[in-house]
Amino acid sequence: MADAAPETIEVDETTVRCDGGGELGHPAVYLNMGTKRQIECPYCDRRFTLKAGAATH
Repeated sequence: MADAAPETIEVDETTVRCDGGGELGHPAVYLNMGTKRQIECPYCDRRFTLKAGAATH
């Protein structure tokens, strides 16, 4: 069984910015979902998912 992502954030855009949040975050990275509906940050494993009705590019 795979581990669950520590946090899931719903977004309207396929390109997202993640810095891990808080003072002890990580370097800011920009992640592009492309045609997918979700992506996970390689640093903190936050999962970003497109809100219902949002279009992929």
